[in-house]
Amino acid sequence: MADRHLEPDTEELRARWSGFAWTKESAARAKQLIAHYPEGRQRSAVMGLLDLAQRQIGAETNTQGWLPIPVMEFVARELDMPIIRVVEVATFYTMYNIVPVGKFHVQVCGTTPCMLRGSDAIMDACKKRGMHKGHTSSDGLWTLTEVECMGNCASAPMVQINDDNYEDLTPERLDAVLDALAAGKAPKPGTQEPGRHTVEPLGGPTTLKAMVTSNFDYRKEW
Repeated sequence: MADRHLEPDTEELRARWSGFAWTKESAARAKQLIAHYPEGRQRSAVMGLLDLAQRQIGAETNTQGWLPIPVMEFVARELDMPIIRVVEVATFYTMYNIVPVGKFHVQVCGTTPCMLRGSDAIMDACKKRGMHKGHTSSDGLWTLTEVECMGNCASAPMVQINDDNYEDLTPERLDAVLDALAAGKAPKPGTQEPGRHTVEPLGGPTTLKAMVTSNFDYRKEW
């Protein structure tokens, strides 16, 4: 399970991030996100604004991005809400990084379906590349986290790297994905099983075959 803790609120942290402000593009997007909610309900935009802030920091730091306390305070001021409410959201949802991370955040699922399908070997493959759970590599490229179920049980084992999932992994397939990312390429997300499109059976379905190309109504046959 991911070990969640806030980055200490130090003088150095505030010196770096207390001047955070939206870029022109982020400000326009923040306005759009807030406008999704009726007057008096602007605080409902907190998740969108936190994600926007994290992505802006990621672009500035060439990482996946994270949320220092001063940036959470900025979001709280934008929405006129107590800072503790913003911190509660940021610390509850693991989509938000509350400590610095690398350029690629490698999240390995270790829940039972992935474990039974070889997640231990996936974690070992990460460690062989110098990754350590809960830490960022010295070159700033990788942050490794073990997480709970991310909903890809039918294509286990899987990892999430930044915004993309990579499924049906073996250590060799994971190495190919990581090599491509390190080289600045964009490996295909989703299943890494040749011939498989999503989570359909290998070789195609064996039942409900008429559903492959249309929404076939089987009720008259039952």
